[in-house]
Amino acid sequence: IKAISLALKQYPILNSQLSADQSQIIYKAAHNIGIAMDTPQGLIVPNIKNVESKSILEIAQELTRLMDLGASGKLGVNDLKGGTFSISNVGVIGGTYASPVIVPPEVCIGAIGKMQKVPRFDKEDNVVAVHIMTMSWSADHRIVDGASIARFSNLVKQYIEEPASMLMHAK
Repeated sequence: IKAISLALKQYPILNSQLSADQSQIIYKAAHNIGIAMDTPQGLIVPNIKNVESKSILEIAQELTRLMDLGASGKLGVNDLKGGTFSISNVGVIGGTYASPVIVPPEVCIGAIGKMQKVPRFDKEDNVVAVHIMTMSWSADHRIVDGASIARFSNLVKQYIEEPASMLMHAK
């Protein structure tokens, strides 16, 4: 979640929305990142407010709070409104890939697949075990081009693979 927020600072177009008359792009300063949750009441997407100004520990605490409330059916309206970007962790239930559906007025959503141990070749062409995790993205192409999404995805990947680089920029 923090890696996505840090990448949104570099690609703010992904944290925007169209005006009601669709004549302007409105950039959102707050990173209110929605987390799709499978609950007894069905799929819901509460959001963690102001991720850009939260530490990783604060994000984890807020995620736990939202998950507990979601599981007990006690999320409030404020927890569900105001999202600016969403992610879905299909890996939690064993999924590897997804085609996530954008939640208007947001312009981008990501789906995170499960971590898998797979064989790959190293620099000397030896087969080695590596861990991979897929991320799938969907975006409103009236606003966002595919190259920007790819660059954003590469930055998120860098932050996840090299946490020290992420921590240098995080609160």
